[in-house]
Amino acid sequence: MTIDTSALIAPHGGRLVDLVVPPEKREAALRHAEALPRLALTARQLADLECLATGVYSPLDGFMGELDYRRVLDEMRLADGTLWPIPVVFDVDEANLTGIGDAAEIALSWEGRVIATLRITERYEVDKPLEASAVYGVDDAEHPGVAAVRELGDVYLAGPVRLIEPELHGSFDSYRYTPAQSRAEFARRGWRKVAAFQTRNPIHRAHEYLQKVALETVDGLFVHPLVGQTKSDDIPDDLRIRTYEVILERYYPQDRIVLGVFPAAMRYAGPREALKHAIARQNYGCSHFIVGRDHAGVGNYYGTYDAQRIFETLGPEDLRIIPLPFENAAYCTRCAQMATRKTCPHPEDDWLQLSGSKVRAMLREGVRPPVEFTRPEVADLLMQGVRRVG
Repeated sequence: MTIDTSALIAPHGGRLVDLVVPPEKREAALRHAEALPRLALTARQLADLECLATGVYSPLDGFMGELDYRRVLDEMRLADGTLWPIPVVFDVDEANLTGIGDAAEIALSWEGRVIATLRITERYEVDKPLEASAVYGVDDAEHPGVAAVRELGDVYLAGPVRLIEPELHGSFDSYRYTPAQSRAEFARRGWRKVAAFQTRNPIHRAHEYLQKVALETVDGLFVHPLVGQTKSDDIPDDLRIRTYEVILERYYPQDRIVLGVFPAAMRYAGPREALKHAIARQNYGCSHFIVGRDHAGVGNYYGTYDAQRIFETLGPEDLRIIPLPFENAAYCTRCAQMATRKTCPHPEDDWLQLSGSKVRAMLREGVRPPVEFTRPEVADLLMQGVRRVG
């Protein structure tokens, strides 16, 4: 039975892209792909491929050509003027170029099996310093996003992709909604206004506060943690998912939440990545997007609220999803509750504030995060998980 999703927000650019080969055509598509020159995907390329093929990156239908690439760097626009903040590109090095020669189409493999094809419409050289400065605001090798750009191959291949094997992972399958599937789920529940929450960390009390304030104004909440490539010192994704399951089961209304996983690779691009995350969640069917402090930031490269201010530079035609900006939230010992500067009169000396890096350091040292920072069940899992990893 087809579920009517027309009451939900339109996808970015007006249509939801679907580049997955239909089941009845996969055998023939695989035979065709097996005869093509082959390149092995990196983890970042795999994440981008999945996002392109399933419509997460609508309206993109493949890896960007040079006109799109240059305008995205200069203006955060595709060549046709559509808002797009970060390049989605396919890099190759000299050895790979030699291997594929002048092929017009190549097969893409993951863990030794062919899963997709790329029809090459263009090859162009990377401007790594320009890309780093435009996307990340700095050309500093200490920035993980800049370091990743510097490690890319020197040539980008552009062109449309087709995903032949959509079963890429075997992990978090019950939470791996495509945009079409999340839209169907929201419509089945009768939701029209849906707030999305992006995270790459376990949910702590400040997150919970923001989510529940947002829930007061919308029909449902889409908790949507990123499970693509992240920094090596981030909490492992399997442990994070377990913390989400526990806290959502015990402290949230089950009829008003959906837990999904976001397959994108983390760029740590601060304001520009906040826009990219919002665009993706619009494609998933969300009408609102929670933007907290230092969204997608790393270190001290971005201002606390830069990721919120970038939305203020857009026109109403640029992005339909509505940002929900929140002040920094923390537990106030004098108020004895979660608060922000908008609701609490007390000095920050009375606030318990712990960054993700501080919490990771506490866990490595065997120090249990306090109940004012995170729920006991989450603290238990984190302590067990760090012991397991260590």
